[in-house]
Order: sequence, then C-alpha cells, then structure tokens
Amino acid sequence: MAYLITCPSCQQEGLDPRYNPATCSACGKIFSVKPKCPKCDAELERVQACGAVDFFCNSCNELVSKRQAQYELTETQ
Repeated sequence: MAYLITCPSCQQEGLDPRYNPATCSACGKIFSVKPKCPKCDAELERVQACGAVDFFCNSCNELVSKRQAQYELTETQ
C-alpha cells in the first residue's frame, strides 16, 4: 500500500507524495507537492531506486524517507 498524505482541501488521505503534481484520489483536486527536510526545512531532492521513492537533503547530507518529510502543498487547478 502506498503512503498517502492528507489533502488540505477534503482532509482525506489521498495525495501520493511520489508524484508532482499529485491528484487527490478522494476529491480530484491537483496539488504541487514540495518535500521539505524535517530538520532544516530545505527543499528535498527526489531519489528513486528499486521502485521505492525517498528524498535526499543536500543541506544535512542525509536520506529522508517520504514518511519523515514535511510537505508544502499548493493547489494548481
């Protein structure tokens, strides 16, 4: 099962942070997803290997899982 984040519009877990832009599976709204480091708030770089998607913080020089990342969501519709 994919990890989903809460949609700011409908409050349902329907946004997949692996995609940008991401479409909410509950309400259908489209959002730009910007992952941020939970430690330093820097924008994270996407890293994909063997089907898994995680992120890398260039400031902290660390891998950050999609569950640990903080997300900045902007509606694009």
